[in-house]
Amino acid sequence: MDSLATTLLQLGGSLVAILALAALARWLKLGEEPRIRDPQQARMLAEEIECGFEPVDIAIDRSGYGALLRDATGRIMLVRQHGANFAGRMLDKQAQGRLDQGLLVIAFPEKTFGTATLDLGPAAAEWAASFRRLPGPAS
Repeated sequence: MDSLATTLLQLGGSLVAILALAALARWLKLGEEPRIRDPQQARMLAEEIECGFEPVDIAIDRSGYGALLRDATGRIMLVRQHGANFAGRMLDKQAQGRLDQGLLVIAFPEKTFGTATLDLGPAAAEWAASFRRLPGPAS
């Protein structure tokens, strides 16, 4: 009987420890996917990616996975989720933007950055049209 009580005590202790760790991870917001929640956060991310970039127009994906930001000179930056962080790049004519069932799909010539699909709602068509005015590749 002592070994059964010991086993049950160990099992109960392990369960309490697991639940405590799960609660701690939830409280610390560990494991959550990063999201762009508002224009201020999008501005902050853009500044981290390119110092001095000052957006005058921002469109955030409805799920918060990415954003497009345009500065006063017409340059456009894409900020998107990349693992547990965000990555971004300035867009040029090599980036291909197209509408697909109301979503803006952005493809890049290099496979490392992949394809970005943004749900920008009604603004998607306007942003897709702006791809025609992008500058040539940076040299």
